[in-house]
Amino acid sequence: MTSHSSPRPKVVIVGGGFAGFQSARSLARQMGDEVDIVLVSPTNYFLYLPLLPEVAAGILEPRRISVALAAALPPCVRHAPGEVDELDLDAQTIGWLDPEGVHHESRWDRLVVAAGSVHKVLPVPGVTQYAQGFRGVPEALYLRDHLIRQVELAAMCEDPEERAARLTTVVVGGGYTGTEVTAQGYLFTKELAASRGLPETPRWVLVSRGEILAGLAGHLSETADRVLRERGVDVRTHEEVEEATGDGVRLSSSGEHVPTRTLLWCVGVRPDPLIDDLGVEVDQGRLVVDTRLRVPGHPNVFACGDAAAVPDRARPGQYTAMTAQHAERQGKLAGRNVAASLRGGRMRTYKHRDLGFVVDLGGFDAAANPLGIRLTGKPAHVVARGYHLMAMPGNRVRTAVDWLMDALLPRQTAQLGLVRSPAVPLDSASPEVPQHGLGFPHRSAPPDQSATSSGRERPGGSAEAASPSADAAGASAEVSGEDPVEESPRSGAR
Repeated sequence: MTSHSSPRPKVVIVGGGFAGFQSARSLARQMGDEVDIVLVSPTNYFLYLPLLPEVAAGILEPRRISVALAAALPPCVRHAPGEVDELDLDAQTIGWLDPEGVHHESRWDRLVVAAGSVHKVLPVPGVTQYAQGFRGVPEALYLRDHLIRQVELAAMCEDPEERAARLTTVVVGGGYTGTEVTAQGYLFTKELAASRGLPETPRWVLVSRGEILAGLAGHLSETADRVLRERGVDVRTHEEVEEATGDGVRLSSSGEHVPTRTLLWCVGVRPDPLIDDLGVEVDQGRLVVDTRLRVPGHPNVFACGDAAAVPDRARPGQYTAMTAQHAERQGKLAGRNVAASLRGGRMRTYKHRDLGFVVDLGGFDAAANPLGIRLTGKPAHVVARGYHLMAMPGNRVRTAVDWLMDALLPRQTAQLGLVRSPAVPLDSASPEVPQHGLGFPHRSAPPDQSATSSGRERPGGSAEAASPSADAAGASAEVSGEDPVEESPRSGAR
């Protein structure tokens, strides 16, 4: 235990997602004021990503799933708003840029790398220019406005082909993210089109390289596939997008051209690019660690979550999947092991046991298998929402009230236009913050090298053009493929 006359050891945690948040909370509970804990992240909130599709569908307000770090973490944890741009493991120093572009530096005694992940962009022509990702609040708000805009433009359109294209949404990726955003989005646009007097039902096309929710229990995959097809979603399994253009996408197997103004890219994630510059062993972009979450050769450095390649004791020779379920558990262990390393205690190894998963399909449709019990429909819906309320670190009452209001009242369909397409480029190192002069300096491509930031439009038409202020400012899958369990925003029951 550290004496009061000695400087407190400093622990810096990089990232405020599931892994970083749980690391900070676990360490604070273990040591309290004995240690100086600094959490560096670009946002001052923990984002409960599993409910992000409900934000895009107008069910929840974004602040419901954005839990302020100051409210959810003990007072001994200090939040440093910023993006890490310098990290020296040998000198034990870190540097970051704050929201106003001011550079800060600090030394650390222990480091926890929980930088998370970003969109995995495959080399498909036109994707970075015309597709949108789905990993942060800005993208969810943009998608919600965009869907409303397309329905309203379709209602005023006299050309039947253009109207059909505006009412068509193509989602690429049949994992958790793609499946749930399709399920929620279809119901949202169907209700919206009816309210605008459109006789047509919006078309949603879900394109997946494999089966829907492949890699999960057959009960979950089969239920999701059946529910989507029964609603009228055009599910294309064992299919890929060959090219994206300004007026649609071309599918690889059939060569079919699907006219659309909305292309959503949900094929999975890759570790944060920060990992590439650390000069240590990586595997498929993930920081290699031992079973105690320590980086070999750097005993004072720990890594967890999507950024870490953690040995999976349940599957010898493989690493744990990039899911929120693993990230949360590893974050808790990282906090305990950091405390043990500072006190000279015994560090634990990482092990896990899946207790089941939940898949929310919108309305009263869901699938779940808690403790191996197969549930569908309303029982699964109750289990799914109960699990989310239990797992959220705050805002439970507000979230439950929003769910109640959604069941009693029609959804609000005001299009605020606060997030424009240049602010949410697909190929971004920081999808959690808008990419413009009001946010952080980012590691993504500068404006003159980015298709979306250079004024080129997405399929949405002139309404998607860059704003003057933006122009002035500037699932257990292999990394090569798509898999639901590489998508850390989705996690099941513990």
